[in-house]
Amino acid sequence: MPGEVAGPLRYVALGDSYTIGTAVAESERWPDQLVAALGGAAGPLGLVANLAANGFTTADVIAIELPRLDELRPGFVTLLIGVNDVVQGVPDETYRTQLDAIFDHLILRLPPARIVAVTTPDYTLTPAGADYGDPEERRAGILRANETMGKVAASQGVAVVDIFDLSRRAATDRSLVAADGLHPSAAQYALWVERIVPVVRVLLAR
Repeated sequence: MPGEVAGPLRYVALGDSYTIGTAVAESERWPDQLVAALGGAAGPLGLVANLAANGFTTADVIAIELPRLDELRPGFVTLLIGVNDVVQGVPDETYRTQLDAIFDHLILRLPPARIVAVTTPDYTLTPAGADYGDPEERRAGILRANETMGKVAASQGVAVVDIFDLSRRAATDRSLVAADGLHPSAAQYALWVERIVPVVRVLLAR
């Protein structure tokens, strides 16, 4: 029937520390939790590669992650990238230009319904948040980056899942922060997945 997924799609996750799950176990990373929530090995997605790395920017995605896609032949891709562009002072226009390049690359290989973008969380509320720049300035930068992500993705017909508000719960619930005092915990990633799953289900039914 149209819209049915025949076997697991080869899923490749792109991004930075939030996608590689710095400071949590592999099974606790949100891409792994997403696959599990959708049915695990019997579900529609099979995670064949998590190409994300701690500290990566949009430039790193372009230089290091995207070249792997032809080899990996993904049928589904997620993208979460931006916090290191903000922390490293990458100009907003450069971030936009590089996002355009990333989405152009993806759209040549996948239909929009097989790509999901996720916004950048607010790390500034974590115990270690102030170690990475003035919290107010960095928060404003993240908000601008998320707005840009939304606009660029929409221009390509790609769905964006906004988890920024969920990350802000860490200000009063430290169980949502990993042991390093900076990155999300497995519990926070579980909240993200609860929001991502319905979007993915709708897309996979197309």
